[in-house]
Amino acid sequence: MLIYGKQSIYYLIEHHPQKIQRLYLAKELDKKEYSRLMKMGFEIKRVPQNAAQVMSKNSNHQGFLADVDDIKPINLSDIQTAEFVVILSGLTDVGNIGAIVRTAYALGVDAIVVCGLKSLNIDSIARSSSGAVFDMPLVVENNIHDIINDLKTQDFKLYGALMDGEDVRSLHVSGKRALVLGSEGYGLSSRVIKKLDKKIKIQMHNGFDSLNVSAAGAILIDRMRDE
Repeated sequence: MLIYGKQSIYYLIEHHPQKIQRLYLAKELDKKEYSRLMKMGFEIKRVPQNAAQVMSKNSNHQGFLADVDDIKPINLSDIQTAEFVVILSGLTDVGNIGAIVRTAYALGVDAIVVCGLKSLNIDSIARSSSGAVFDMPLVVENNIHDIINDLKTQDFKLYGALMDGEDVRSLHVSGKRALVLGSEGYGLSSRVIKKLDKKIKIQMHNGFDSLNVSAAGAILIDRMRDE
């Protein structure tokens, strides 16, 4: 898998250098940093800017590209000991998914479950999460209803983000819990809503009625952390 962008690649260099097969540099580094990278155990190859642009499909690679080991999603059964799970129901924007992964990892979420997608662009999420997806347990399942039913049998309490929910600032959480975030355009389906234990919302001010799903997710995750 090819990823690019300085932040995500340096995350791997510092935390998981063994996952890097080959590092491509399309910019000059100072001698001390280049020497340090040469000792990391992976191949380093210099490439011209035009080749880097082709490799990154004209995206902003910042002079850093790398072939890395593929990320393999885990099974739901692998997160039975989790306390706090985030479920993404039908989210399609990899920028939003990556931002949520980054926030979730930083704030102590145990796993993320992605539902409703035929395929998941992991390499793009690796970039948009600044590498956090390499450490965040990720479950990919098509049917959210199966996921919800399985979590309920494991004594998870399900919270869904909805405009008519309870102000999250008054929420007191403990034990096993799952936050369900709906798609960017349609939110949560009526079938999912019926299975929630509690609906929650972020109280808005100044006549504003919505937030980007990754921003809303960050606020809700923070409020739902262990007290």
